[in-house]
Amino acid sequence: MSFKFEKLIIWQKSMEFGEDIFKLSQNFPKDESFNLTSQIRRASDSVALNISEGSILQSKLEFRKFLGYSIRSLAEVVTCLYKAKNRKYISEEDFNKLYNDSYNIMNQIIAFRNKIIE
Repeated sequence: MSFKFEKLIIWQKSMEFGEDIFKLSQNFPKDESFNLTSQIRRASDSVALNISEGSILQSKLEFRKFLGYSIRSLAEVVTCLYKAKNRKYISEEDFNKLYNDSYNIMNQIIAFRNKIIE
């Protein structure tokens, strides 16, 4: 027995992405705990959370709306990644990997959302 969203590749990838962001943010300075660390973790977790929440709704239009929230959360993560890179909390290599992951997940969510028609 499983929920429908567990079969969605976009949900699976966003779950992995959230864990990658969590691990990376463990190395942020302590004085960022209630700022950038919290923000990037909440935004990255929000991607998968919105996919799962939207998937159980009866309306396809509502599901599309929640996928839009996931896309916006990814944009927020990217901005946090830029902040972390600019503040020298992460390497250029880590930034590039997670930036590319964000971009790929976003495009997969957009493609999936475009296939959902009311």
